[in-house]
Order: sequence, then C-alpha cells, then structure tokens
Amino acid sequence: MKAKTSVLTLALCFVAGAVCFASDAQMGIWTLNEAKSKLAAGMPKNSTVVFVAAGDSIKVAIDGTDSDGKPAHNEWTGKLDGKDYPVTGDPNSDSRSYKQINDRTLEFTVKKTGEVTITGRVVVSADGKTRTVTTSGTDPQGKKFKSTTVYDKQ
Repeated sequence: MKAKTSVLTLALCFVAGAVCFASDAQMGIWTLNEAKSKLAAGMPKNSTVVFVAAGDSIKVAIDGTDSDGKPAHNEWTGKLDGKDYPVTGDPNSDSRSYKQINDRTLEFTVKKTGEVTITGRVVVSADGKTRTVTTSGTDPQGKKFKSTTVYDKQ
C-alpha cells in the first residue's frame, strides 16, 4: 500500500514539475520593444505583459493603451490547455485560450461573444530574453490586421 501511494505521489510530482518547467520560459515581466515590433495601425498597444503562477493556473496581466491612446489593463487567469477562460478589462474580448506547443511556444485565441477575433503565437527566444508575438485577426470595425510584437524580459 505504501509503495503504491509513494509511486503515485512521485508520478504526480513529475507531471506537475513538467508542467511548471514547460511554462517557465513564459513567466515574468515582458516590456514592449517598439523598435523591433511591427504594430498594426489603430490597434491597442500592449506595453507590459506579466505572466505569473496563480495556484495551478497562470495569470496574465496586460497594461498598455487602447486604440484611442487611453490607458488599458486586462487580465486572464487559466491553464495552457487550449480551453477558453474569461478575460476582464478588455472591451474587445471576453475570453482567451492559450495552448502550450512546446517549452517556448504558445498559441492563443481571443474571442468576443463566442466569435474568434484574434489568433496568434508566442515564441520565447532560446536565451529566454525576448518573446515574439505574431497575431492576426479582425478589429472591432471588421478590418483585418496582422502584427508582430517583440518584448524584452525584465
């Protein structure tokens, strides 16, 4: 009985450790490097993105400016499992999902009232110092856009 419990506990620790290790590259504070980015005109600008552990989930807080240049803040808490979790503070979305592709890559989908508005990919460099986010979607006015934003780790 003790051996079975010990083996089960050890297996769960390995699984939890693998999940934590895989998401470590994304964790931390990331600031926008405008010089290296190609921002879509008229779109919100995410100046700071913070990934932190929140229990067995990840919390993502984004600060920047909206399409009118006014301060903006939104938050998402969920798992990197590809399922939709609610977004707060963003008038252009109400849910977001992240899916872990490998230890340095995430894919994400943003939705408003169940409709996909933005899809993208987040890739952290091999040295862990930069992350590149490529997005494409449709803005609230129905105009299609593509952008590439580069962030530096703080």
